[in-house]
Amino acid sequence: MHLVRAGHEAWLWARDSALASDMRARRANAVYLPDVVFPEQLRVTSDLDEALDRADFVVSAVPSHGTRQILRSVAPRIRPGLTVVSATKGLEQDTLLRMSQVIEQELDSRVRCAVLSGPSFAAEVARKLPTAVSAASREEAVVEQVQADFRAPYFRVYGTCDVVGVEIGGALKNVIAIAAGVAEGLGLGHNALAGLITRGLAEITRLACAEGAQRETLAGLTGLGDLVLTCTGSFSRNRHVGIELARGRPLQDVLSGMKMVAEGVRTTEAALALGARHGVELPITAQVAELLAGRRGARAALDELMLRPQRAETG
Repeated sequence: MHLVRAGHEAWLWARDSALASDMRARRANAVYLPDVVFPEQLRVTSDLDEALDRADFVVSAVPSHGTRQILRSVAPRIRPGLTVVSATKGLEQDTLLRMSQVIEQELDSRVRCAVLSGPSFAAEVARKLPTAVSAASREEAVVEQVQADFRAPYFRVYGTCDVVGVEIGGALKNVIAIAAGVAEGLGLGHNALAGLITRGLAEITRLACAEGAQRETLAGLTGLGDLVLTCTGSFSRNRHVGIELARGRPLQDVLSGMKMVAEGVRTTEAALALGARHGVELPITAQVAELLAGRRGARAALDELMLRPQRAETG
């Protein structure tokens, strides 16, 4: 929808042919954005060949656990030189790879890869509410291309070459948001939430830097900005999971009642494994993992965090 408004021809591809047919008929997505009408020029299909014909850009917004499978379907249809923009915030569970790494593995040197991330609830972008995000790529020309093609009066795109920092920030903020939801569900107040966000950012930054990120990236839109939004915003799926867990609902009951994927649930164990690989301590993530696995209750997980040995804030 945004790309059409920005003046481009765009196809929306859906794997579910029945959903694609329904969206064509309604000119809306009854499942995810029922009250937002599609621009007239937006075309909808479940046919990958139709969607990719003559495409210069592919925006991949597939959940992390389905990304590799979809890319393998896309690969034979990709023209050399096409730009793939990842809008997925997560880590692949088995490999611990970031989504740009998965794209590069499956589509190799035929494509140029970029990542689009930042504090951006889809429902607000769909309503043209002011939004600022970052585009990241190792190639400066690709960053500039994404900035030029995605910009709009309500949509500002900053550029960076720090792909690692952008993707780690986007993935791990979902885990911290589950913890933030737990704090809210337990009624712990604003002090606790502020402390959790701040220490969560420190945790994310440690892992990102161990992976090769630039520290300052995590203080920007794709680190702090996205973390604050996901920990406090009412549209946050991961925050919702935490709230419901704090109320005593089993995880599977919470997830079965959700239409969309809460990436933090899958990312938690992958983040812990990545932290172990680098020898990086992730105490909030570890407690979220205990909670998600049912090995510890919400209040006990909080107590474990509060009673850890005190230490210097930095270093």
